[in-house]
Amino acid sequence: MQYITSVKNNVLILELQGDLIGESNGLELMDLVNDKLNDDVKKCAIDLSQVRYMNSSGIGVLITLLTKFRNKGGELVLINPSEQIKKLLLITKLNSIFHIVDSEADALTRLQA
Repeated sequence: MQYITSVKNNVLILELQGDLIGESNGLELMDLVNDKLNDDVKKCAIDLSQVRYMNSSGIGVLITLLTKFRNKGGELVLINPSEQIKKLLLITKLNSIFHIVDSEADALTRLQA
């Protein structure tokens, strides 16, 4: 998995590409998020449109990130998950825990509200 990060309007944007299977990149993401939380960035949007596959470890990474932001009084949204990931979120009922939006603009609007 590869990822690109940016911060817009004090919102961390993570664009993930490839397979989210919780390998070493999961730990890198945790470190990155911890650094941003320490810098008072408490909102995050994760673009899943380029994620082809996610296993239970990948789900664990997303849940851990969500928990970290919510514990700091922040929020996390998922942007445009691929059909495969949408099905997985539906089957695991995680679609009721995560806010899912269609675009980065929608994510920024929701997180700024």
